[in-house]
Amino acid sequence: MDATVNRAEAPPVPSAFPREIPIQYGTAILVLVLVAAPLLPVLLQSLLDGALYDDTYNFTLGNFTRLARTEGFGLVLVNTVVLAALTTIVAQFLGTVAAILFGRTDVPGSRVLSEFFLWPLYLSALVLSFGWYAFYGPAGYLTLLWESLFGDAPWTLYSLGGMAVIAGVSQAPLAYIYCLSSATITDPSLEEAARVSGAGTFRTLWRITLPLMKPAIAYSAVLNFTIGLELLSIPLIFGDPAGITVLTTFLFNNGISSPRPDHGLVATAAALMLVVVCFLVWLQGKMLGNTRRFVTLGGKATRPRPFRLGVLRWPLFAIAAIYILATVIAPMGLLVLRAFTSFLSPMVPLSDVLTLGNFVTIFDYPIYSRAVWNSFVVSLVGGALATGLIGLIAIIVHRSEFRFRGALHYLALFPRAVPGVVAGIGFFYAFALVPGLGTLRNSIWILVIAFTMRFIPAGLGAVAPMLLQVSQDLDRAARVQGADWWTTSRRIVLPLMRPALVGCFTILFISFFKEYSTAIFLFAPGSEVIGTALLQLWVQGEVGLVAALATIQVAVIAVCVAAVRGIFGVKLHG
Repeated sequence: MDATVNRAEAPPVPSAFPREIPIQYGTAILVLVLVAAPLLPVLLQSLLDGALYDDTYNFTLGNFTRLARTEGFGLVLVNTVVLAALTTIVAQFLGTVAAILFGRTDVPGSRVLSEFFLWPLYLSALVLSFGWYAFYGPAGYLTLLWESLFGDAPWTLYSLGGMAVIAGVSQAPLAYIYCLSSATITDPSLEEAARVSGAGTFRTLWRITLPLMKPAIAYSAVLNFTIGLELLSIPLIFGDPAGITVLTTFLFNNGISSPRPDHGLVATAAALMLVVVCFLVWLQGKMLGNTRRFVTLGGKATRPRPFRLGVLRWPLFAIAAIYILATVIAPMGLLVLRAFTSFLSPMVPLSDVLTLGNFVTIFDYPIYSRAVWNSFVVSLVGGALATGLIGLIAIIVHRSEFRFRGALHYLALFPRAVPGVVAGIGFFYAFALVPGLGTLRNSIWILVIAFTMRFIPAGLGAVAPMLLQVSQDLDRAARVQGADWWTTSRRIVLPLMRPALVGCFTILFISFFKEYSTAIFLFAPGSEVIGTALLQLWVQGEVGLVAALATIQVAVIAVCVAAVRGIFGVKLHG
């Protein structure tokens, strides 16, 4: 009996070939293939005088010379930098002011205002652009109303300034999140010292709080400038009709929308964008690592108390409410209303134009209903597969002794430096180059692969912080009992990560569902998604159908956000 008990309690003998080896190396190789697949073909194509998939071509540096000599390309670069810079200025100003106002003052309704301020983060810039067009465009509701009362409207969206305002509103939540995190952990003793010295609310904010937010402001500014360089939808909708071309629309117009694409020129421009964005992402990392002189929070810090605004509480609340109404609620509300009307104008009674015809058309035409269905499949299945991969990456990087875990971590974060248009072009070349992938290239699975590669860093950012909070004593206890790395990870670590994995899946579902810039270079008949269908309908001038399809996208994302918050209590932002 004793021998039986001893045998039952003896730790299991480790296998001669540990299971973690194929899992860890397999994951690392998969991530390497995902990241390298779109990059190497773009770089190679930029050095060829013919298409990558042709039988005959020669290596050359002539594409770089041709690009530099392309008529108007210098202006394209200037427009790109100016738009990104103006967008960054708008986004940083709005995000910083909102972080201080909603996070550090006693302004009424700060929590509700903050939620509405963040909504552009959940929406595609493409959909937000359509909303602004419906409200502020040449035939927009407010524009027509203004012209009927006062004459010509004093604004235009068809300019670098107009596009920068839309993009700035879309990207302001990113600046808000970074600045809010910084503003709410400031050492309160510094602000209290300023108050004791006689400094008022605004002087303390200007001399103490704002300077301590400089790392967050600078880091988010580089991030927003990077995103500004990658913008496609806003310049495509408002810039192209006005003759304003930026680098992304240059790639679009000379790539898929051209009857005879110049692959060498497109790949060279994409490689240029990739190099610039890589440098900016490197700069972000350097800035993040050079912030020790701004550290003020010690071990016994408490949350700083809100600044009292006094008589300015309600005026500032009114300004914030007007901003949210003008930039988010009114444009998106008009877009949804446009989906339920045949025509929308302040001169026509709403009751005369109400209809469900736009939605009937969407679901009657296979190409549009298929786009909705494909978006669901790509987001659900792709999001689940990507979440599983990201969970594996996280436990390998942070909870294993894998010798290449540092390199794997770098690889997993590298897609931050790959713009969506470059990823789309790269995967197009990769699938055209490799024999036997033609069937996959014409299906939704190429979108799943491309979207997964693009959003690995976003998913890892949702999972890694929680994993780092779980004590490694649990892993050690399991290993002492004889469990190998995979058993420990599967039975202990991954179950504890469930809330983070739910948040990761939700972020990926929303990101996949609203993505368009990568898909526009990859979709084929039968593999359309909502983003590509929206652009096609826009080109055809079908504003009502655009509004209906955009409304479906907004409704799905709203339900997703509400469900994950209500059921799981997971926040999707910092």
